[in-house]
Amino acid sequence: MGKKGKAAARERREQRRQEVTLLRAVPYELSQRWWDGLAPARAVAVVTGANRGIGYEISRQLALHGLHVILASRDASRGQEAVESLLREAAEAGDTSVDVEWQQLDVTDAASVEAFAAWTARTHGGIHVLVNNAGVNFNRGADNSVEFAEQVIETNYFGTKRMIEAMTPLFKPSPYGGRIVNVSSRLGRADGRRNRIGDAILKEQLLTDDCLSEELIDGMVMKFLEQVKQDSWSSIEWPQMYTDYSISKLAVNTYTRLVARRLSARPEGEKIYINCFCPGWVKTAMTGWEGNISAEEGADTAVWLALLPQEEATIGKFFAERREISF
Repeated sequence: MGKKGKAAARERREQRRQEVTLLRAVPYELSQRWWDGLAPARAVAVVTGANRGIGYEISRQLALHGLHVILASRDASRGQEAVESLLREAAEAGDTSVDVEWQQLDVTDAASVEAFAAWTARTHGGIHVLVNNAGVNFNRGADNSVEFAEQVIETNYFGTKRMIEAMTPLFKPSPYGGRIVNVSSRLGRADGRRNRIGDAILKEQLLTDDCLSEELIDGMVMKFLEQVKQDSWSSIEWPQMYTDYSISKLAVNTYTRLVARRLSARPEGEKIYINCFCPGWVKTAMTGWEGNISAEEGADTAVWLALLPQEEATIGKFFAERREISF
């Protein structure tokens, strides 16, 4: 892409950014606020990796809309500080309706996920919204180290998968349906302009719904990890930018589509709508504060997907800036 093309792309992004800012300022109509239809109970939302950054902001926005938010994080002190910060901010604004609590969760630990699910069922009887935000990326700038590839994939992909498997049975029956939102990235596209899978057969399988299976997705990430151990991986075969992170998000995207197929057959009253989205390049600790949008802006599409009125709810799609994009 030449200088003119890059300038035009930046202009389009900025225009859409301004459009979404205006949309975010428009309050939901009473008829759209499906979560109010659950009164006197509150809709329960779980947000993982929520003690800072996008997860914190997603929690804040969902709580301001009136949902009960379980802010889940691995670190107890940071998680509790995050809850105290949200409650303090609400009190200073005179809003006494904000309802947030912290619970410990390490998505890389099966026992922790199991304990979290059991606590949620025991304490709340179930949930209505799950936002899988917990994730890591150890590369910055032009770096492309795979030193921490196993941790990246274990957290970003297997952690998300573990949470969906554990929490899906806990979704409360509702005429409005449940919501699962997976935080992903455009870097996880199978055939992106700058980042893509070099294996044509694998790419075709990943983009064909009838070919998708857990074995295919798990096999892809395990093949990459094995090549990393043997130091035989190639940027020709795998995504060229932030390779381990990109593969983890490619796995999240394809797994979202796979789960969507399974959930689409659920009867009315037990529907669960699962989608993924790219928040953009956000100014958070994960990007070394080098992003070009705020956490508030980055969280917007997640909140929008979580709160979509049932008649507009979609399943198995990929979004950015409140628009569907390709996988």
